[in-house]
Amino acid sequence: MRNVQTFIVNNFGDALATMEIPEIPTAPKIARKEPPKTVQKIPANKPLPNKAATDMFQIKKPEEIPTTTAKTTPSNPHCILVHPKQRGNPILKSILNCPLEFRDDILPDYVVGRTTCVLYLSLKYHQLNPDYICQRLKELGKLYELRVLLVQVDTPEPHGALKTLTRISLLADLTLMLAWNAEEAGKIIETYKLFEKRPPDWIMERVDSNPHQKLVSALTNIKPVNKTDATTLLQNFGSLEKIINASEHSLSQVTGLGPRKAKKLYKTLQEPFLAK
Repeated sequence: MRNVQTFIVNNFGDALATMEIPEIPTAPKIARKEPPKTVQKIPANKPLPNKAATDMFQIKKPEEIPTTTAKTTPSNPHCILVHPKQRGNPILKSILNCPLEFRDDILPDYVVGRTTCVLYLSLKYHQLNPDYICQRLKELGKLYELRVLLVQVDTPEPHGALKTLTRISLLADLTLMLAWNAEEAGKIIETYKLFEKRPPDWIMERVDSNPHQKLVSALTNIKPVNKTDATTLLQNFGSLEKIINASEHSLSQVTGLGPRKAKKLYKTLQEPFLAK
C-alpha cells in the first residue's frame, strides 16, 4: 500500500511539473477621474481684481463699436447736381427747366447724369490761371464716362487759348463745348440733363421720305446752299436734271442765289461722281 502511494505521489509531481498553467486575466485599469474645477463667478457690478489684465478679454457689444461710414442722402434723379463753388455763377439763372441741387460731395462743377459731368471754365480765368484746368482733371481722374469741358468765350482774342484747350481735351478724353455768353452756357448744361435718357438716334437728322424733301436735302449738302435756295431752284427748273444741266449764268439768275452760290453750285454739279 505504501508503495502504491509513493508511486502516485511521484507520478503526480512529474505531471505537475510538465503541466502548462494558463495566465489569469487581470482586471483593466480604470482611469482616475479628477474632480471638475469650479469657476468662480464674479458679479457684474463687482470690479475685477486686476482690470488691466482682463480688459483685453472683454468683447464690446455691437452698439459700442464706432462706425466710420458717413450717411449721404440720395439725390433727386431729376436735379442737376451743382458744386457749392458754382453758387454765384450767372449761368445758373438761365437753367429754368431743371431743378438744381447743391452738393459738396461731388468733384465736377455739374453732374447732369449718372455717368455725365460738366467742368465749367471761363476763358478769361484760364488765361490768368493756365494750370487750373489741369489740376481739376487730375482730381477728377477717370470718373464719369462723358466729361464735358464747357468753356465760356469771354476774351477778344480766344484762338490761342482755345487751341491749348482743344489739345487738353483730346488728351484727357473731354468733350469741348463753347458758349459765348452765360445764358448759352446754362442752356448747354440744361440740354445735357434733359437729353440724359434719350437714345442717340433721337437727335440725329431725319430725312423725309417725300421725294421733294429728299432733293432739297441733297442740294443743301452743298455748303452755301440752304433749304430756301434748294426749294427755289426746284421751283424754277422743275427737276434735278435741269438744275444739273443749267449754266452758271442761269443759276445766278435765280432769286436769292447770287453769283457766289451759283458758281459753287455749278462747280460742284459738274464734278465727276467717280474719281479717276
